[in-house]
Amino acid sequence: MADYPYLSYEQGDTNSFYFAEEILSTLPHKKHIQISDRATIFNLMVGLNGYTISSGIISSELNDEKIVAIPLDVDDSMTLGYLQHRKMELSDTAQRYLVMLKEHIRGYGFTVYGD
Repeated sequence: MADYPYLSYEQGDTNSFYFAEEILSTLPHKKHIQISDRATIFNLMVGLNGYTISSGIISSELNDEKIVAIPLDVDDSMTLGYLQHRKMELSDTAQRYLVMLKEHIRGYGFTVYGD
């Protein structure tokens, strides 16, 4: 994939390496474009025939059918999660969102912890 443009989402100067959105983010790339606008990354992937590394959880209902997830053959993994202040209750809307999100993730065959 070295000849294809690699697109990554840049979260700014205060982003922590440990919270990178993609695995293998420290590997060098021949062609690397950093995107600061999340909505732009899919348009550039299609327009430039590029790729990004992500969880693989994408919605064909929301995205172009040209966007497909291809599993990487690497000995690395990704953990997805959320942070919640221990003294704050989640709103009913947030709780419903998490239930729906976990159901969606299970649909991809991934394990969901914390239920």
